[in-house]
Formats: sequence, structure tokens, C-alpha cells
Amino acid sequence: MNPSRRRLLIATAGLAAGALGLPVRATTRFDKAQFIDEVRAANRETSAQAAVEEVLGRAVAAPASVLNGLGEPARAGLNVLYNDAELTILNVIWAPLMVLLPHNHNMWASIGIYTGREDNILWRREGPTIRAQGAAALAEREVYSLPHDAVHSVINPIEKLTGAIHIYGGDFFAPGRSEWDAGTLEERPFNLADALRTFQEANDRFDLGLRAEAPDA
Repeated sequence: MNPSRRRLLIATAGLAAGALGLPVRATTRFDKAQFIDEVRAANRETSAQAAVEEVLGRAVAAPASVLNGLGEPARAGLNVLYNDAELTILNVIWAPLMVLLPHNHNMWASIGIYTGREDNILWRREGPTIRAQGAAALAEREVYSLPHDAVHSVINPIEKLTGAIHIYGGDFFAPGRSEWDAGTLEERPFNLADALRTFQEANDRFDLGLRAEAPDA
């Protein structure tokens, strides 16, 4: 199925069920261990990203349940739910109005929003730099696909914390990734410490705690 169509179907399924008075998913506590097991099983399927997004879509279709299980976002950070060589699951919390530099992953990625908003600017390589080629504005209950060669930057456009589950088809923390300078748009090696500093600076700006959540949280 076309990724954009799949994203639309996943995002609207919960809304339609709610409008008809049907249960979307029990609003009990999100079972993190069960979710991880389901994502790991989906990642072993032939069409891994599509299968993973079915699991992710069911989860974020019930945002109250996810909030109940993961907790209300309190400060920005990269919170690791699962990580190995084949799969990474992060609970990413974006501070209000936060911006993250253009970067790549060298693997597919799927994003599910359970509270707030996440805007993605999509970029394409153009010689030694990159050029913007599109955007995607993601809201609560939406799931979005990024292919393995995608370059994107992220903005939280609202004045509240945003919570999103990001799933990657590999080790998010493995070396070899790139980021692009905000001013010159020139490529350079991805620097995790600098990325975490961006989260911390955003927290400091809005008095959201002593430090950003680090990857080993």
C-alpha cells in the first residue's frame, strides 16, 4: 500500500470509530512490554515497515492509553524503549517550539504522534548541500513513514510538549549518519552529543527540568 495512503487510513481509523461510538482501544494503561514484543515480531515480517506501522497505528489511535502507560511528557528527551542492531524504539519528547537540524537515519523510520504536533521538513541532496522538497504536519493519532534514504528536520510548532513514538529499522545510535548545518546546509557527521544539547537547551528555555532525557534513560 502507498505509505501516504496507509498513514491516512491509520490516522482516520480511530477518529471514525470514535465518531460512531465504537471503542478504538481500551483506554487502560499502555503495555510497553507487549508493544515492544509486537513491534519486534512485526519487524521480522517481509514488509517490516508496513507491519510495524500497523502496530504503531493501533497504539497511537488511543493516545490516552499511551499517556497512561508512558506518562505525561515532562521534559524534552530521547527515551529509549528498545534498541538492538535490528530495531530501535524511542519515546521522543519535543519541547515547545523546538527545532532539530536536518539529519538522516540510513534506515527506514516510522513516527506515531500520541500528543501534540510534529512538523517534518523533507530535504533532498543537491551537490554538497540539501534543498527542501516537501513537508508533513503530523497531529495526534497520525503515523508517518520515512524511507531509508530520507533526510528530514523536525519542528514542534506549538507551545506545549509533543510526545511521539519513533521506530527505526536498525540501530539509531550506530555511527555513519549525517546532519546538515542550519546556516550553510552543508553535510557533516551526526553528533549525538550536540543533538542532546539541543534538547537540553530547549528544556532550559522553558524551565522543563534539570536535564534532557539521555539515550540510556
